[in-house]
Amino acid sequence: MTGHPDPPLTYLDSTDVERLSAELPIVDLAHETLLAYERKEAGLSPEAALRWTTRSGASARSLILPAWSGDSYGCKIINASLGNRLLGQPRAAGLIVLNDRETARPVCVMEGGRISALRTAGVSIAAVRAVRDLARVTRVAFLGCGRQAEVHHELLAAACPGLEELFLFDRDAARAGKLAATWRAADPATAVTVVEDAREAVERAQLTIAVTTTTEAYVELDWVPAGGTFVNVSLDDAAESLLLGCDHLFVDDWKLVVDDDHRLLGVLARAGRVSGPGTDAPEGGRAVDSALPTLFAGGYRRTVAEHERVVINPFGMGVQDIAVAGAVYERALARGAGLRLAR
Repeated sequence: MTGHPDPPLTYLDSTDVERLSAELPIVDLAHETLLAYERKEAGLSPEAALRWTTRSGASARSLILPAWSGDSYGCKIINASLGNRLLGQPRAAGLIVLNDRETARPVCVMEGGRISALRTAGVSIAAVRAVRDLARVTRVAFLGCGRQAEVHHELLAAACPGLEELFLFDRDAARAGKLAATWRAADPATAVTVVEDAREAVERAQLTIAVTTTTEAYVELDWVPAGGTFVNVSLDDAAESLLLGCDHLFVDDWKLVVDDDHRLLGVLARAGRVSGPGTDAPEGGRAVDSALPTLFAGGYRRTVAEHERVVINPFGMGVQDIAVAGAVYERALARGAGLRLAR
């Protein structure tokens, strides 16, 4: 039997990952990965979740998301504690482990926080791009001013050449102010305004990116202006009126949504108020209009008019993390980057 090479186990720290991912076309990669998922050229297994309360009383959790994309197989382990900010630590951190397709032996362990943030923002921008002309997006609101806001802004700034105004809201006004100052210094041509309440931010923007840690829905339908797009990244910001009343509702994967009993859209599905794409709407409720892979592939036949309200509810798929991590690992091999660990 022909032997199979046993590559060394490579470790990529946060500096390695940031450097190697810097030139990747993240938005295009997010788009192509969802198309590959639709073609069964990428996939995922059910995630596992461990949840607990820290000694300080904060909610904490560890998620494990196994997935594959092309020749990349592995899992993301992403942990978070809502008490970390008070400790001066990022809310979330994690690792991604990639495995050899033939032997299943681990070949790479890399810092996962940057990749998780990049793939999340990549899916958001790819989804908005599918329903709106990004060249005409000039006013954007951010609900939440943490790491996800930073990375979403990073990709948006490159994708939206006409960006003129940013509206920031965070329950921690000091954090919003600090982020606003950073963005003003980086791009003085774009106005950055910190607002005192979330409604004002949403009402003034064409596009709202919700990246908070809330577990209570609060953004109502009438907050979103005509023609507005609301990206429900943190999953619990959009209230029932917005989820049920928007003109177009998109998810990344319906099964992930309906299997979840924590987030509002999953709760509504379990209660028989929301049904999946391609089904009849339940009485007094609605059907999800399309999954993102179908939208990206051109299978969504309804026109998204300029005056209509759109909600994008990306639950988050580990297949995206593995696709990005696989691309980072390929670059690491080509450049000899990372630390080789003894087995």
